[in-house]
Amino acid sequence: MYRLQDPSPLIRIVGRSPIHAKVYERENLRCNLCLEVFTAEPPEGVGLEKYDATAGSMIALLKYGTGMPFHRLGRLQQSLGIPLPASTQWEIVAEIADEIKPVYEELIRQAAQGEVLHNDDTSMTVLALNGRKVPREKGERTGVFTTGVVSTQEGRKIALFFTGPKHAGENLADVLARRAAELGSPIQMCDGLDRNLPKDFEVILANCTAHARRYFVNVVENFPEECRYVLEKLGEVYKNDAVTREQRMSPDERLRFHQVHSRPVMEELQKWLTKQLVDKLVEPNSGLGRAITYFLKRWEPLTLFLRQAGGPRQQHHRACAEEGNSASKEQSLFQDLERCAGRRHLHEFDPHVRALGCRPVRLPGRAAEAPQRGQASASGLDALELSPGNRPGRAVHRPACVIPSPSAKPNSPGGRCNSCPRAVEVCRADPAARHAPLPKAHYLRESSKADGRAGAVVGDTH
Repeated sequence: MYRLQDPSPLIRIVGRSPIHAKVYERENLRCNLCLEVFTAEPPEGVGLEKYDATAGSMIALLKYGTGMPFHRLGRLQQSLGIPLPASTQWEIVAEIADEIKPVYEELIRQAAQGEVLHNDDTSMTVLALNGRKVPREKGERTGVFTTGVVSTQEGRKIALFFTGPKHAGENLADVLARRAAELGSPIQMCDGLDRNLPKDFEVILANCTAHARRYFVNVVENFPEECRYVLEKLGEVYKNDAVTREQRMSPDERLRFHQVHSRPVMEELQKWLTKQLVDKLVEPNSGLGRAITYFLKRWEPLTLFLRQAGGPRQQHHRACAEEGNSASKEQSLFQDLERCAGRRHLHEFDPHVRALGCRPVRLPGRAAEAPQRGQASASGLDALELSPGNRPGRAVHRPACVIPSPSAKPNSPGGRCNSCPRAVEVCRADPAARHAPLPKAHYLRESSKADGRAGAVVGDTH
């Protein structure tokens, strides 16, 4: 027999509630002299706060990353025996949002230094803005949008989200306001809408060829031959761009490759599109005419990848980022207040991870597992975990406070105090230092019905 190099894996997948809870029963002891109550310390590694930081992160991911509403998660938790009302979920998320806001502000500052910024927006519903709860002034903008901004620099990508009445260009202007003055103008990739452009900031504009291509795809049934010619020409450019990605070319190498292989194709396409309108071969107001007009009107931004190193051809990262917003819209449908919608761009981690192309960080659990009955750790354990469903008929761990001497009774001369390891005379003579906390080992007492033992002291130091 000899050991093989590759092990045989065994995978077990266990279902559990999204938010899991553990109950720790700690014994309370009251002194019969001063009536002071002493509570056993929790196990090592278990904090005193009720909600762990991982609970708030999971709630935020479920709500803003996958679109699960608070009330739906509350019903699921209630059915699994761990109630977590929607109002409580909001309080947890709101508290965490305030704590991570400095990180979000730093992400905006770093995103402003990017070389290429993709931006676009989509409609969003916020009751306080879309409804009639707040009276609007005349001329006030009524639309509400979620803007996605993806900044790239040296292979690093940062995804940002902004929800409110501002358009994509206005939100991008707020980001660029934090850009360092010594840096040059960044490349902005967006579609052809004017509201995507930031005012008062100079950018190198690039438009998405996928948007222009979509105009021809939409009318391919009415103009099959003309659209086929355009789509095949663009397909050659897409193929060349795929080669640059497969070979992991640098921005300068990618630019030279496109200038050699893609520029002749695009110049031929431009001549053909111009001829269709000049020679009146296509009705300008038809679907094909509008597609050709859109393409020719934005020819320079659409072909920036032929003139600028690092110039993108289409919005790869923006499309990845916008997936998260569609999930929130389809599942949650709307937000109640603007501040609720504002939590989204603080907790929108899932699409940010997709834009980064990496896996999320796994946070270790803080609550330690309960040791086996009758075993104490080297540092001492003060309260042992009890599952709510396993309390009846199970061994219960109680702390030991009264450790009488063999020859004396508690609270009698020569005996020990009920609340501390001192002698009774010491406690009565020194009220200021009375009842110091017991050593951890004194708080462990095991009472078991299974083995017939009762009152066995675990870890007694005397």
